[in-house]
This record gives sequence, structure tokens and C-alpha cells, in this order.
Amino acid sequence: MSESDLSILTSTVLEVEDAFEVNELYQRNGWTDGLPIVPPTESRVRQFCDSMGLPPGHTIGTEPVRRRRITAEKVAIAAVMAGCLPEYMPVVRAIVEAMCEPQFGLHGSTCSTGGAAPMIIVNGPIRKQIGMNATHNALANGSRANASIGRTVRLMLLNVLGGIPGQLDRATLGHPGKFTFCLAEDEDESQWIPLAQERGIAEGVSAVTVMSVESPHQVMNEWTHNPKELLDTYSAAVRSNMLEYSIWEGNYAMVVAKQHRDIFNAAGWTKQDIREYMFDRCEVRRKQWRDVGKGAIAGLKDEERIYKAMRSPDDLLVISAGGPAGGFGAIAPPWYGKKSLAVTMPVTVV
Repeated sequence: MSESDLSILTSTVLEVEDAFEVNELYQRNGWTDGLPIVPPTESRVRQFCDSMGLPPGHTIGTEPVRRRRITAEKVAIAAVMAGCLPEYMPVVRAIVEAMCEPQFGLHGSTCSTGGAAPMIIVNGPIRKQIGMNATHNALANGSRANASIGRTVRLMLLNVLGGIPGQLDRATLGHPGKFTFCLAEDEDESQWIPLAQERGIAEGVSAVTVMSVESPHQVMNEWTHNPKELLDTYSAAVRSNMLEYSIWEGNYAMVVAKQHRDIFNAAGWTKQDIREYMFDRCEVRRKQWRDVGKGAIAGLKDEERIYKAMRSPDDLLVISAGGPAGGFGAIAPPWYGKKSLAVTMPVTVV
């Protein structure tokens, strides 16, 4: 296929009376997540492809199991529908590239009954250039960039990979992060090394990290200035997940807001110190399953066996984000441990 062929939009063009009717059409056909969409006109889709520096037919990634091609045009359509601006597209492109890496487990996390969602963390200069939020309400609403970038992923999974609930998507419950789960790391108010830089991206280079997670669990501890006691609270949330959900080793995301970060910084604790302490504390014995109603399987193997939450301290992603007040943080547990790992990808800016 020639470059001129690749410059042609290939999706079907439909003539619709107005924006209201576009939304009704998309709702009837199951092309949306249930929320209203922005009509993906030909001109807007071309503009969004140009913002990625890619012709419409360019393959950004291929879903590794079913070998579904994800083209720039299809990603641009999802981004327009989600309410993105063109300047968000380098971030969106990097997210799709990351999710297509085999270690992410895109197919499994899309179709599992576990109902996972991609958690997206953005680092580097681009997070400020496009107005991403890293502070107040960091894991929820408040930023067009955060919300629409995360939503783009869901619409792409729905319309390009066929992740339709009850069909390919077999989630029993799912969680609200399946609408959108995207944040920026608070690099300005943190003394710690940014997540992407810890994961091999050069300083000053924008990047995304994508991880398939179950619903996040918020923790609170306002009664101590002892770093170990704070981490005992976070590690309790991890152990709870191991007992209530699964004991599979893998990546956990730990979101630390400013009040807790200040305590860690005052004590000279780095992200690495946190990872090592959490690695030691985040474990359970098989017999503890008896305490949470799983006695039927606790005795099937050695009940004294110790299970670790992570393969090594580096499996814990420590993220600076959240408002300045309140002794809060959050743990986002993995969907399926080592079967689906976090992937970090640099952002290519056109």
C-alpha cells in the first residue's frame, strides 16, 4: 500500500441530520460507552491523525492475541468521540503503543470476568502543556485531558477490539475506571524521581505508564508522622486484596498524596525505601484465607506457605498525586499479576 493510499480515510461515512441524531445513532448501535459523544467528522479525524504525525492507515499497534490492527484513523475517531483536543494525541498514541506490548495482556484484560481497567499515568512536560490534573481529585473528574484521554481507550477497546459488555467483555462487575482512569504525576510538588524516569525514560522526556488494574482502594492515616506506620496502612490494603481477590504476584500502584509525601520526605524516605518496606510487609499465609470465607481452598496446599504481593520491590509503582490536604492515599491492585504487567512508553511529539 502506497503512502497516498494510507492518507485516505477508510471508515464508513454516514450522513446524519445534526449532533443530537449522531448521538442517538451511536447509542442505538452500541458504539459508545453510554455517554454522549462528539461527532467524529472527516475533517476532525484527519486533524487528529495529523496531530500524531501519522497517516490514517498507519498501524499504531496490533492486539497480540487476535492480531487486530489498531490504525491511526480508528484511534483518532475514538479520541474525537471522547472529547479530546488534537494536542492530546501524542499521549493517546503512546498509550495504545504501550497497551499493545505483549506483557500488558491486552486481550485477557479486555475479556476477563475480573473487569479490569487500564490505569494511565502521564509524566514529563506534556502533562502541563495539555492541562492534565495531578492534584485535587486526581483519580476522578476535574480535567478535560485526564477524562477524555482515558475515555478514548475505552471507546477504542469497544469499537476496534470488540470489547462489548456481555460479548467479548465478560466482566462480572467492572468498575468506574472502565469509563476513564487517567492521571498525571505531581512532579512539581514532589521531591521524588518521576515514575517514568524510574522506569527507564530519560529525564525531561514525556511518557505514559499503563497498567491493568482492579478498582482502587483509598486509605487514610492522619494520626502518625512515622513513615513505617503510614506504610503499614498502605500494606494492609494490599494484603486485603490478596485475601479478598487474588494472591497473584505483580504490579501494584500506590498513589501518595502530598500530606503523606511530606512525612516521607521529612524522614528522608525515597520511593525505593517505600518499595522495599512494602515488599517485606505485603505478604500473606495461605491459611489466612480461612479468615475470609475461603477455607475450602486454604487446605488444598501447604497452609503455611507465604505468598508475596510482588515479585520484587520494583513491582510497586509509587505515584505522586493528590491534593495538598488530608492524610489519604490509594492502592490500585493488579488485574492478573504477572500475566499483565505495567508498560512505560515515551511520547513522540510531532
